[in-house]
Amino acid sequence: MKNDKMKSQYRINEQIRVREVRIVGDEGSSVVPTRDALNMAREQGVDLVEISPNANPPVCRLIDYSKFLYQQKKRQKEMKAKQVKVEVKEIRFGPQTDEHDYQFKLKHAKEFLEEGNKVRAYVFFRGRSILFKEQGEVLLLRFANDLEEVGKVESMPSLEGKKMFLYLAPKKAGSAKKSQQARDREAAEAEAKEAKKAQQEKAPQTETASEMPANGGLFANAKISADALKKLTEEK
Repeated sequence: MKNDKMKSQYRINEQIRVREVRIVGDEGSSVVPTRDALNMAREQGVDLVEISPNANPPVCRLIDYSKFLYQQKKRQKEMKAKQVKVEVKEIRFGPQTDEHDYQFKLKHAKEFLEEGNKVRAYVFFRGRSILFKEQGEVLLLRFANDLEEVGKVESMPSLEGKKMFLYLAPKKAGSAKKSQQARDREAAEAEAKEAKKAQQEKAPQTETASEMPANGGLFANAKISADALKKLTEEK
């Protein structure tokens, strides 16, 4: 079916009924009477194929028609392969997502964006968890902030029913430079890590329940990142 459709796109040989045509080839082009062009095709054992009917005069090639169709089909496949198909990948959170789950989903979102896909992250509020609407918004803002090197925000968090959505698009290749904010954050995290390591080496002991992070630890971290993102947006 596809070959029949492609065949109907081109006129060949006696189907070409204009007075003259332009013959193109490796040696250049020349305008000749259509009758002469048909004689040239017969002498060479090929076909006269009209490749540009709207030109004045129409443009033709002297080539075996089956070979011509094969070349056209191959070219279409190559063009289709080069086309980048952008998909929208979903990342789902709960309003009280723990740190481990957050980092796991952050990693996947980064991979999606680096592959050229868009990301639609959302927080799903089940039942009375809608009371944590602000917490969900801050979580999404932190998410956007942590992905600023590979993605850009298309729309800020917005509540639609029981879901709050955030849309991210991949940054263009070569534009994913680290911002000053990201560099400062990494430096602060590295310094804190070194300090904690030194403290553990100095006085190793089991962490007590009172020293464990509160249930809102992720929310507190998200709050800091969200405030930083807002500040960065205002500076821009």
